[in-house]
Amino acid sequence: MIRLGTGRLERVVAVGAHCDDIAIGVGGTLLTLCRAHPGLRVDALVLSGGGTEREQEEQEALAAFCPGADLRLTVDKLPDGRLPAHWAEAKAAVEELRARTEPDLVLAPRTEDAHQDHRGLAKLMTTAFRDHLVLGYEIVKWDGDLGRPVVYQPLAPETAEDKVRLLQEHYPSQRHRPWYDREAFLGLARIRGIESNARYAEAFAVTKLTVDLGG
Repeated sequence: MIRLGTGRLERVVAVGAHCDDIAIGVGGTLLTLCRAHPGLRVDALVLSGGGTEREQEEQEALAAFCPGADLRLTVDKLPDGRLPAHWAEAKAAVEELRARTEPDLVLAPRTEDAHQDHRGLAKLMTTAFRDHLVLGYEIVKWDGDLGRPVVYQPLAPETAEDKVRLLQEHYPSQRHRPWYDREAFLGLARIRGIESNARYAEAFAVTKLTVDLGG
């Protein structure tokens, strides 16, 4: 297995359709990045949950998942589950995000995600951030839409444990959900770890990737 890095990271974009999407999909990766790159700027956008208790959850959670980072979070008010009907507003939010940052890395949902909000946001991101490395994260769900990822970020065991602890600590509104538990989060991380010759990992899809082998 070939291990490739990005060099020095200064700016990262992370987006989610709902509060907790970013933390579930890339919480371990954010912890890893922010601990390795103090002062990293993280521009985060969540399309729904604004003005509700979930916005407060998200603010506190992402602050914990991005230790030492320059976190800039926007939580919009699009209705949950209705992104296709609010395409113009979602597109405007993504374009506003694009206008204020030139990231080294973009973390977004997968374009193959079964949830219409996740999938719609993913398609907007690959259009708005055409010349950037966009990694599509996965979220385990009832739909059974997990695919075969091609990119892995190994997680130190303590980082994987920190991710699960922070998810339980900062999203009390989600604790009643039958899938929202330690076994689900660590189980998927363990499977992705096996696939990447690590103990734990988070995995990603890539829509398009350009390499410079002669540089």
